[in-house]
Order: sequence, then C-alpha cells, then structure tokens
Amino acid sequence: MTETLPTQPIKLVAIDLDGTLLNTNHEMTERTEKTLKAVMGHGVKVIIATGKTFFSSREIIKRLGTNTPGIYNQGTITFNSDGTVHSQQVIDKTLARQVITYAEERDYVLGVYSGTRILVRKMTQRMAELTTHFHEPMPEAVGPLQNILDTTPVNKIIAFYPGDARRIQALRWQLSMQIGSGARLMSAGIPDELELLPTNASKGTALKVLLKEMGIPASQTMTIGDGENDIEMLEVAGLGVAMGNANAHVKSVANVTTKTNDEDGVAEAVEKYVLAPITKAAEAAAKAAPESVSKVEASPLG
Repeated sequence: MTETLPTQPIKLVAIDLDGTLLNTNHEMTERTEKTLKAVMGHGVKVIIATGKTFFSSREIIKRLGTNTPGIYNQGTITFNSDGTVHSQQVIDKTLARQVITYAEERDYVLGVYSGTRILVRKMTQRMAELTTHFHEPMPEAVGPLQNILDTTPVNKIIAFYPGDARRIQALRWQLSMQIGSGARLMSAGIPDELELLPTNASKGTALKVLLKEMGIPASQTMTIGDGENDIEMLEVAGLGVAMGNANAHVKSVANVTTKTNDEDGVAEAVEKYVLAPITKAAEAAAKAAPESVSKVEASPLG
C-alpha cells in the first residue's frame, strides 16, 4: 500500500460502524464524538455507512446531530436522518424464494432484512444473541419466509450456520454456481454468516449516488472501514482509510491505515486528514489578513 493523500480539502466523511466508529464495547468514545462534531462545525458532512439497519445507528445520529442521509443494510437502502427512506434496492422475489428454499432445506438459519425489520421463520438463540450484540431490532418470527415475499420488499438475506464457518463457505460456493450474477454474495466479517444482496448493491454504490446528489466530488471524500463490505467504499473515495484492525486485503486497497477501533482510529484519521488541514488553512488566512489590511492602509490615496 502506498500512502496517497488528497490535494483538496475533505468535504464528506463516510464511516462504518462495527469495528470502525464503535470500539469492541460497541461504543463511540468521547474523543471520536468531539472530533466528528468539530469537523461538522466546519461544514464537513458525516454519514454512517453500515451493513446494519437504521435502528442500530439512531443513538449515534442523535449524539452527533447529523442531518445527512446514511447508508444501511450493506448499501441496499439509504435513510434520511429522521428515519424516512431516501432510496433502496431490493432482491428479485423469485431469486429470494430460490435461495431461501435451498438454504433452509440444508438447515441454514435465515433472516430477511426489509427496511428496519428483520424477519425470521422462527426465533433462534443465535439470532437473538446477534441482534442484541449489534444493537439491532429484535427479529420478527413470521413463519415460512417464502410467504412474505410477494408483499415485503427484501433488501438483503443473511444465512447462518452457527459455529461452522466451513458450512458457510460451502453455501457461498454453491449459491454462486446457482445464481451467477443474479445477486451478490459477501461476508460482513462474521465467519459463520453469509449475506445475499441485489447485484450492484454496496456501500460504495450508495455513496456514489449520495455524492452526486450532494454535489460533492469523490476526490473530496474520506471513507473509513475495516471489512470486506467496506472495500468498494474505500475505493470510491479520494482518501480511503483502513482501520488498524482490518485484514490485510482491506488495508491493501486503502490509501492509508489508521489505528484500531479500540485506539480511537476514526478520531485519529479525522484529526489528521480533515481537521488539521482546516486548522492550518484558517491559521494561514488569519496570518495573511493583517498583512493585507496593512498594505491597504499604507497605500496613498488617489
């Protein structure tokens, strides 16, 4: 990885949640909050970009006071800060039915994400533990998932085989052979879990749309993440920052690497690459101002 820094000031920062903005206790530290509020005070936009639902970030949005849209469910849906849907992508219902049937016949546990809802055939201990751990809404047991597909938009499907990452690797290969380019398969960093998304869905794709709407060039954007699901987002930005706790592949596609999520890596990166340049520019402007005034005062009147 070669450190490549932007030559233009950063106007927007997009940040992943778990393993990035949040430490291992799933907390945003005071230093991180203070740093993000500082750059927001200078007009820099801060958006959340997570694989989770809007529900999981409500407290973060409230603490930061951000009013920009955020990216959720792996980029399949964008919510405004007030919780209304900004835009979304959905999985083809025929494909969803095929995947659900195939996986359930082989004893995988499935969850369907629709907006802020997580729908399951029946509640399991694994699903309850994960949703509590990641501060997600408790799943709703709705019976056979195939029965909801005609009336419920599906943003993503997750498949678990509790405690057996090899079974998940096998499912990923099997589904990739069956569906080809009909959908996207990816891992969000949980070894015994696989996610199915609409074909072109990613945090990076969603970020491109938001940048176009906001009129902000990608070259003036910084993204921060730690997982496979952050790679497209890191590649889109003028400055892609990998967390110190990211794996080698994620670090290889980023421009720079910061400290870990337990070392305030987000605050470290924002202070260095966003706040410090703003402060430096302000100091330079303040220093030049008296000089300009003096020149005007010294000029002879015509």
